[in-house]
Amino acid sequence: MIIGHIGARAGSKGVPNKNFRMLHGKHLIDWSLDQLIASDRVDHVVVSTDSPEIYEHGLKRGGLDIGLRPAHLATDTAAKWDVWQHALAQVEVQVGPADAFLDLDCTSPLRLPRDIDAGLDLFEDAQPDMVMSCCESRKNPYFNMLETDAKGALHVSKPLPHGVVARQQAPMVYDHVGLVYVVKPRYLRTASRLFEGHVIPLIVPNERGLDVDSPFDWDVIDFLLGKQIAEGLRD
Repeated sequence: MIIGHIGARAGSKGVPNKNFRMLHGKHLIDWSLDQLIASDRVDHVVVSTDSPEIYEHGLKRGGLDIGLRPAHLATDTAAKWDVWQHALAQVEVQVGPADAFLDLDCTSPLRLPRDIDAGLDLFEDAQPDMVMSCCESRKNPYFNMLETDAKGALHVSKPLPHGVVARQQAPMVYDHVGLVYVVKPRYLRTASRLFEGHVIPLIVPNERGLDVDSPFDWDVIDFLLGKQIAEGLRD
């Protein structure tokens, strides 16, 4: 049994009320919620939120009734891991033990259904504690990410003994993106943090790995989502 989860907090400093803001004719959350509902691999869907408006919307779309988030999970410093643990516990009381916990960030609407299937396939094949979507990072701490020292001088963030003069020589690094997370329920119940166990990457294209964190992000995603729609990728 697979539980599909979406977390959607009411507050947002970068883009006010972003999770329920309209984007190409839908609330932002619905671009992800629709994918969970449409997937024949997802058995139950739940929306975790502190917003009565978003909560009622999730219930009307068929989400399980787990109540609003506790106050300590409704702050902008609340850990995603703690939110997941709470949602899993509440859902399993109703439907029994799960085989996988699938989370989609609603701020990552450029995800395609194939990304969800790829995450679930990797989880089933590799049997890790968790699959996390990642993109190849555009900047690299071994090559072109910089820090200043006590005197204000620039230095490479993670220098290697013999230096790196080309990006291709640097170790591969990844950006953590919110398209797909697939978690082993036993791991989610017992671990205290996300990277405590065996977490493996699902590599997705950079053009689908953007998430909404600022008005600029919103404008870029608005454009790219419109391009996906025009190209028939959302059908």
